[in-house]
Amino acid sequence: MRAASRLRFDRTIGVDYSGAATATTPLSGLRVYRADGDRPPVEVRPAADGREHWSRRGIAEWLAARLLEPARTLVGIDHGFSFPLRAFETDGLPRAWPAFLDQFAAHWPTDADGVSVQDVRERRAGRGSTQPGDPRWRRITEQRARAKSVFHFDVPGSVAKSTHAGLPWLRFLRRAAGARLHCWPFDGWEPAPERSLLAEVYPSLVSHAFPREGRNPDQHDAYTAAAWLRQADRDGTLAAFLMPSLSAAERAAAELEGWILGVS
Repeated sequence: MRAASRLRFDRTIGVDYSGAATATTPLSGLRVYRADGDRPPVEVRPAADGREHWSRRGIAEWLAARLLEPARTLVGIDHGFSFPLRAFETDGLPRAWPAFLDQFAAHWPTDADGVSVQDVRERRAGRGSTQPGDPRWRRITEQRARAKSVFHFDVPGSVAKSTHAGLPWLRFLRRAAGARLHCWPFDGWEPAPERSLLAEVYPSLVSHAFPREGRNPDQHDAYTAAAWLRQADRDGTLAAFLMPSLSAAERAAAELEGWILGVS
């Protein structure tokens, strides 16, 4: 058994995401769990009475505030952080992640008040229909994880809406936290010791390892993300997850496509 090591992060946060409705709509599918130090994760709600649901804007603003605090924070969010290499090649997308996020937000303004992913898909807002992608295109990490493409809409288990709703908020977090935040792996595979870390996770890969204990599926995915990140940090496996075994070509692609933390 691997020996326990000193925690690199002061807390871990898991976010189960949803691409439904608009950025300011409270959604039962948006869930946040937080684990401080070596303690188990607890659910965080936007109101003290625990009855109110998060909106995407609310989660982004809450996360930005946490990332500006001194505590080193490891955040896992379960939607795609970028597009397959084929989309960059076909649509001429910028080959730098910050520039990609800028262009995406211009075409898919799903962080704007009153704009849904469906509005952009149906040409009522933005210009996303000019670069629709193809559900057959998958990132290398999606192929390894047997996950659906970020362009595979309208099917059970799809992350397409979540991805297209969440990407502008990654841009928001990057801008809000500045040098305090390392967006993995786009800012490099190994974060500086003093920085917080934001990574893509896929809770379905590990959720079976954590008892459900009365949580609904969305709660359990957020709990799993926070608990698994805390465990990986505690037992030392996080370092291996941050440096997956990839060929030079795969690593170069992943630096543009992104990678799901924990996928080998």
